Amino acid sequence: MSRKFHTQRTEAIDNHVWVEFTQLAAEYEVVNLSHGFPDFPPPSFAKEALCTAVCGGTSMHQYTRILVIIIEPFHDRYKSMTVMAGGKPVYMPLKPAKVTCPTLSSADWVLCPEELASKFTSHTKAIIINSPSNPLGKVFQREELQMIADLCIKHNVICISDEVYEWLTYDGAQHIKIASFPGMWEHTVTIGSAGKCFSATGWKLGWAIGPGHILKHLQSIHQNSVYHCPTPTQEALAVCFQREYNMFGTEESYFRQLPKQLQTKCERLANCMSSVGLQPIMPEGGYFMMMDISNVKVDLNDPNTKDELYDSRFVKWLIKEKGLGTIPVSAFFSLEQRAHFQNYIRVCFVRDDSTLDAVEDILKQWSDYIKMGSN
Repeated sequence: MSRKFHTQRTEAIDNHVWVEFTQLAAEYEVVNLSHGFPDFPPPSFAKEALCTAVCGGTSMHQYTRILVIIIEPFHDRYKSMTVMAGGKPVYMPLKPAKVTCPTLSSADWVLCPEELASKFTSHTKAIIINSPSNPLGKVFQREELQMIADLCIKHNVICISDEVYEWLTYDGAQHIKIASFPGMWEHTVTIGSAGKCFSATGWKLGWAIGPGHILKHLQSIHQNSVYHCPTPTQEALAVCFQREYNMFGTEESYFRQLPKQLQTKCERLANCMSSVGLQPIMPEGGYFMMMDISNVKVDLNDPNTKDELYDSRFVKWLIKEKGLGTIPVSAFFSLEQRAHFQNYIRVCFVRDDSTLDAVEDILKQWSDYIKMGSN
């Protein structure tokens, strides 16, 4: 195998949006809504479970060329992971449908059935879906999932279903596991995350659920790369899940409390963002909300960014001029589609109230400035 092939498989790893905008946000000491981690602590029962696991016995501290369809917008790591595995990404964009309601929703972004069907060929081995999705917050409906399931079964394709935000749905949206559809258990790998479930993203602990004939290959890769997850966090996660199992369906359940808290934060952030002309696309689930920036009039004459897409220039302007950190949504699309979706930015609303207070102060000053300019 040539050196050039190895370089092509790994070059996407280091070149990504997180490096550039993380450094820029740190340089300007912004109020940061760009990254998907809570700036409030996990619930007390999760911290107690971890403390108990850490203080446990000795055993707790020892070792215990294919085509892949990616629905976009997507987390940029999907592409690099696909390439690293020797696959070739084939992109399928969600597109906003024409709507009359003044408040757009992530539900308005849909798949074209004919276009999706055309992406499946005899060389297609997998499709990656994310529901609720990052950055859009879309929760795929039963009819949409059935369409994907039918194509997977017809073409004998594996569905890699990223469901890390499965417990975070809003306004009555219902998360449905595609693995539960008839015939799909044998075709699905479902991905979950302790960090997203229990607001502890630093634990870096997740799981994959699926049939043995597929998971044995995941286990082989894991055993020969990462090898093992920290035992104390695994033990703490088990305790957290047992607690949720006992509380399931009650008002004390964290899986019921957290979505209510986050929906309130999302609505609060959407309202203050609207005050300066940003148009929120209300998410049905997840950590993030997209904002349409096309109606915001700002001076983006920075010569250092003149050759970049509009959303990237806008985000850098927000950081430098307003002290507010966000992420350009074009980074979540393929190179072929990015120019069509450069009028959106992504914000994370999973923030402490004090952070949202700071955001409101920034946007109020901005709104007052706009009003003064219009008088």
